[in-house]
This record gives sequence, C-alpha cells and structure tokens, in this order.
Amino acid sequence: MTERLHYDDASLTRFSARVVEHIEWEGRPAIVLDRTAFYATGGGQPHDTGSLDGVAVVDVVEREVDGAVVHILATPLPAGTAEVQGEVDQARRLDLMQQHTGQHILSAAFVEVLRANTVSFHLSAEYASIDLDRAPLSLEELDRVEDRANAIVFQNRPVVARFVADEELPALPLRKPLAHAGPVRIVEIPGFDCSACGGTHVRASGEVGLCKITRAERRGTESRVEFLCGGRALADYRAKNSLLLDLAREFTVGHRELGDLVHRLDEELKDARRELRAARDALLDAEAAMLLDRGLAAGEAVIVHAHLPNHSPDDLKHLAQRLAARPGTVVLLGSGEAGQKGSFVFARGAAVELHMGNLVRQACEAIGGRGGGRPEFAQGGGARGEGVAEALRAALELATRELQSQERS
Repeated sequence: MTERLHYDDASLTRFSARVVEHIEWEGRPAIVLDRTAFYATGGGQPHDTGSLDGVAVVDVVEREVDGAVVHILATPLPAGTAEVQGEVDQARRLDLMQQHTGQHILSAAFVEVLRANTVSFHLSAEYASIDLDRAPLSLEELDRVEDRANAIVFQNRPVVARFVADEELPALPLRKPLAHAGPVRIVEIPGFDCSACGGTHVRASGEVGLCKITRAERRGTESRVEFLCGGRALADYRAKNSLLLDLAREFTVGHRELGDLVHRLDEELKDARRELRAARDALLDAEAAMLLDRGLAAGEAVIVHAHLPNHSPDDLKHLAQRLAARPGTVVLLGSGEAGQKGSFVFARGAAVELHMGNLVRQACEAIGGRGGGRPEFAQGGGARGEGVAEALRAALELATRELQSQERS
C-alpha cells in the first residue's frame, strides 16, 4: 500500500519517492510509488494532476487489490527509473480543497438549519453539488443555510484531519454513520462538524473563502444544490458583475435598475410581437382573398392552387384555414425550392368530398418526405424543395379528376 502524504499535510505539493512498479494501466504508462502526495479519485473528489520528473500525471487511481496508488502518465518514464521528484498542481489542489471543505461546511449547515441530510456529493472541475433528503427548498431557506455556512467560514475555525482508533469512534459526533470498516480518518471543524473523509482539506475554514449556493432544483423527494467556494466563487462573481455592468452601460441605466428595465423591455417585446402577428395575419388574409380570386373552377368547387416558395409552414396553415372556411373550396398550397425543404398544407371546405390526407401523402412522397392528416386538413413535407411545384401540379390534376368524377356520378 502506498503511503499517502496528503493525509498528514494536504498543503504538501512537492515530494520525492521511490518507484515500486513500472506498469501499464488500461493501455497507458503508469507507475506505483512507495509514497505520494497525489490524491487518487475517490469519495466524490477528483484526482490531483501534476508531474513526476517533469512527465505529466494525467490520472491517479487506487488499485483495489492492494490499495496502491497508480499514477497514470502522459508518456513513459525512462526504463530503470528508481526515484522520482513529484510535483502536484498547487492551484488545482487548493481549488479542490476549497470545494471539498466548503461541502463539509454547507452539509453541516443544512443539518443544523433545516435538518436536511446530504445523501451524495459530486465535485468536478466546473461545479460542486450535494443531494439532500429534503424537497423542495425555498429561497429563504437556502439563504439561511448560506448565511450559516459563511459565518463558519468567517470565524476561521480550524479544520482538523486525523485517523482515530476504534474505541474513540463512539464518542465522536459524526454527522453521518460510517459506511465502511477499517481505519477511519476524521475531518472535524470543532463545535460544528465531524465526518469520516479521506479527501484533502484546507487547514482552517477561512481558507474556503466565500461559500455561494448558485442553484437548487427538486429531484423527486430530494434536492440538488450546486455551489461554488473560494476562487470559483470569485471567478463567478467577477464574470456576472462584468456582464451586469456591461449591460448597464449599453442601456445607460444603473446596474440596480436593470431588473426593471428587463421587465419593461419584455412587455414591450410581447406587445410588438402581438402587433406583428396581427399585421402578418392581416397580410395573409389579404393574400387569401387574392388567391381565392385566382381559384380554378372544378364543377361546383373552387381549387386554390399555389406555390409560395418563401412562406413558412405556419403561413401556409394560416392561408389554408382562411380559404377552407368557404364550404366549396379545395386548397393546395406548397412552399420551398431548390436547396430548401419543401412543405405542403392541403385543406377543403365542408361541402367537398376529397380526402386531403391521401393527397398530401402522395405529394410528400414525391419530394422524399412524409405527410398525412384528416380528410379535411393535412400537412407534411420533404427534403427536396425543388420538387414542390411539380408535386402541386400532380395534386391539382388528381383533385380535379376526382371532383369531375364525383359531379358526373
């Protein structure tokens, strides 16, 4: 088993060690050392990165069979290397320590303030989250928990990590029951939290920096809470503050007035959309009247047949519904051209005996697509917009024949 130097000193980032094994791990070069400061992925915390004799360490895992720490390398070390100098990425180590210690503080604050227990913890390079056995969580409750967590941070309480003997365990105020047997490492913030944990942690709560809850969502009977600590919280605040000030300058208002401005602009946008839709509807109504004037007589029915290349499917639907409101009308509309998708909307008035679903299905097949619908209204499309005009002509011929046949019979 590898001696893990970070258990005694999580701030240690440089060390020397003896090479125990040169191996391959899942097809990649790797080595096992007699001791290491590199943290191996586990307990919800990602592995450290860094280098060994200048060679990048890209992953660190624990070998289950014997507990050895396996350092996976970007390239192999020279054959015969017996000793190495290791260096852990200090910035990444501090970041992970801030998030992990912040999680302990936040989880304990949830227990104290809301009696909500942490059931799982996830820490990645982008965000950290805990899942809680309580839902939902109100904004007021989250604020209370956040205030309590940051009070502990500001008090700069010591964070103590140590292994304890079995006989000492019953007297410890553990936040969660132990999940495993064997030597137990305790991370404790005296008077506030005591948990079994093998991760790396800062020496005092003040090193966590700000602890900020960024979002919370309900997941059944549980809640997922995302948070940022230390450098991550600072970067997040900096980005959001910059965005806020940029927007305030662009709209020439104070940043505290942006909320009211956004609501006002949103209402204006809704009004503009309603006006635009009304104008568009009026234009389409006028177009529908023009198309009806150009309709072709087929017995007692009138067939409105038009290829409208630049119209959207919604526009075609609007026109078809207006035109089909007349009992004796058949509507065959299509849009699209070469390099575009094609669309069809076919409809009929109540006094016409034609199945629009059958007609549109044939038209869509002609342009490599699918369509269908009810006898009185159908729509669909296909990939070959260049075939729309010809498909419409075919639909017109078929509709005309059927109507003529019905009149003769």
